[in-house]
Amino acid sequence: MGNSFLIKKILNNNVLIASHTAFKEVVLIGKGIGFGKKTGEVITSDSAEKMFVLENENAQEQYKKLIGSLDDKILDVMNDVIQLIKERVHAPLNEHIHIALTDHIAFAVRRIKEGMDLKNPFLLETKSLYAMEYQIAEEVVSLLNESLGITLPEGEVGFIALHIHSARSNNSISEVNQHSQLIHTLIQMIEDHLKLNIDRESIHYVRLVRHLHFTIDRAKNGEKVEEPKKLSLLLKEEYPVCYNLSWKVVKVMQQSLKLAVSDAEAVYLTMHLQRLSQKNN
Repeated sequence: MGNSFLIKKILNNNVLIASHTAFKEVVLIGKGIGFGKKTGEVITSDSAEKMFVLENENAQEQYKKLIGSLDDKILDVMNDVIQLIKERVHAPLNEHIHIALTDHIAFAVRRIKEGMDLKNPFLLETKSLYAMEYQIAEEVVSLLNESLGITLPEGEVGFIALHIHSARSNNSISEVNQHSQLIHTLIQMIEDHLKLNIDRESIHYVRLVRHLHFTIDRAKNGEKVEEPKKLSLLLKEEYPVCYNLSWKVVKVMQQSLKLAVSDAEAVYLTMHLQRLSQKNN
């Protein structure tokens, strides 16, 4: 038996304001859930398996404001988009995706109609870091292109993948963006210092991006890596260029994250950079 909701207001065919004893006032989002309904009627959640409940009051207010400025076609397709993401992810999504992704896609569609293209400088980092989300985002872009009769630029796949990752991991989109930008900066720094261009399609690039990402994650979670003292001394002597660069990368990371990064991270990064510089010589 599903939850029962009392309809208080019908915003359009896909969005209702309702009340529930446990949730107080909620926003119900689902394809066609408002069609043929009247205020005061009861609706149960098991009558619409594709129904989403926005419980957070702040999120509700943001969503109500947002849908007032969007046409029904976008809202209609967003139901399909979020349902697709939900099916592919097999995990709960943070409800904020309804606001953040709807807003992002509405803006992207508007930009296309006005002939503006927004470049995504973190496309390759995103593809390497979040391969599963990237694949789902490719499906989302195909669905949007087909449903709305538009052609979204490839960069949108990356932006949408970050939104999916944000909703899956419960990290805010700004934090996910910050980490992608930081990795982008660090890779440019590594290329400049080692005077090389890393092939963005190569396994070395993927490994480096992942290594930096896991280093950021460990710093965020306060995980310490055991420092191999002998190895540290050996690398310092054998590979001074990579060793020094590694420390610079760690310092930039610390400043950007405003978190302590374990000294041992520089040792492991040195090995990574040395392998990279060998492959490029």
